[in-house]
Amino acid sequence: MRVIGTLEDGAAYDVEVTGREDRPVTGSRRVRALVEQCTGQPVLLGPLGPQRTLNATDTTAVLALLRDRTRVVEVRQ
Repeated sequence: MRVIGTLEDGAAYDVEVTGREDRPVTGSRRVRALVEQCTGQPVLLGPLGPQRTLNATDTTAVLALLRDRTRVVEVRQ
């Protein structure tokens, strides 16, 4: 899935969320680092839940993290 958005400092990103363990996100080193830093931590899949532990292979949880920590502009399947 392709995700386009901006980071907190306004920098734009365009990444592919792959669902692969070795490289869960391609296209932005900063977004990849964010995912790696947050792996193993809980993330809310929606505004009120449910909560899931972030795993690099879980594309739904990675997208939820990006929606929480960045401003997601567009998601393409």
